[in-house]
Order: sequence, then C-alpha cells, then structure tokens
Amino acid sequence: MRHLIIFIFFISFGANAQNYITKIEAHRANYKADFLKEERSPLKQEDLKHLQFFEPDSAYLVNAKVKILKNEKIFKMPTYDGTSKEFIRYANVTFKLKDTALTLTLYRNISLMMNPAYKDLLFLPFTDLSNNKTSYGGGRYIDLDLKSIRKNKIEIDFNKAYNPYCAYSDGYRCPIPPEENDLDIAISAGEKVYTGEKKHK
Repeated sequence: MRHLIIFIFFISFGANAQNYITKIEAHRANYKADFLKEERSPLKQEDLKHLQFFEPDSAYLVNAKVKILKNEKIFKMPTYDGTSKEFIRYANVTFKLKDTALTLTLYRNISLMMNPAYKDLLFLPFTDLSNNKTSYGGGRYIDLDLKSIRKNKIEIDFNKAYNPYCAYSDGYRCPIPPEENDLDIAISAGEKVYTGEKKHK
C-alpha cells in the first residue's frame, strides 16, 4: 500500500510539473507574439529567435506576503535614456526563495493609473546577480495585478520576468530598477540576455 501511495504521489507530482511547464511555454509564446502586435515594438519576426529563456522552474514561483504602504509620495524613477517617469511605492512584498528571505517593492505608474486598461497594474522592476552574466545587465521586470492580492498575499512568478525594450534597442524610456529592489542572489528564471544585435535609433 505504501509503495502505491508513493507511486501515485510521483505520478501526480510529474503531471503538475508538466502542466506548469506547459503554462510557462504558453506565456512565452504570447509574449513573443505581442512584439509583432505592438506598434512601437523594437523587434520584428526575424528577431524573435534571439529571445532566450531559462528553463521553467517552479522553485521560482513564490507566494509573497504583502504590506501595503501608506502616505507615500509620488517620485520620479530614472530611466535609461536620462529622463524619468512618475511612480508611487505601493507595497512591500516579502518571501523566501531558495532558503533566502527577500523583500521587494511594488510600484504603480502614475500615468497608467489614469488609464482604465492599466489602472490595476503593479510594476516590479528588479536586479539580481545574474545581470551582465546570463541575464540583461539593466535588470528585468515583472507585471502583477492589484486584484491578485488576496488575504495580504500575492503570487510572484520569476519565470515571467522579462527584459525592458532597452535590452533590444535604443530610444526607449525604460525605468531603472531602484536600489531597494537589488537582490543579492542570482535569479536563474525568466528571460535571459538577448543574443541579437542591439538596434540604434
């Protein structure tokens, strides 16, 4: 009986792992397709082959505790073209990743908050020790939804971390991840460094 239970557990675990991989692969297919739909996209069909990703790894899917921040003031987040964009610090999220306790800050873009299509968008920019090695040197982003916060918890999937447009081309106002979101570990998940030639406008 005990062997049967163990067998069923491994069958179930394997099925769940495969479902997760399929889910991430579908997410990445949509991500690539969006470059061809977006009018201001830096990439064309022939560039998509240069998009590289770490293998899907559910260890980088975390359930984070959310602490909503109060009385925060609007600030200007610098961008890589020397300008800035207005954001507000919305919440701190704490979680464990590979036995390391981590804290990140979620932000809201002031101009997007006024747009009904993006009013619930939470912006998570971060840097980590994989930057300038296996991932883009300027850090990566994760998009989250305010409505996904339930009972002071939110799911963060680093397998969905993506590069800013600045990784592919000049001419974009990509926010620089604030120092408070510098992680002292390597995040070997999500999008890797772009292998194509960077475009210059």
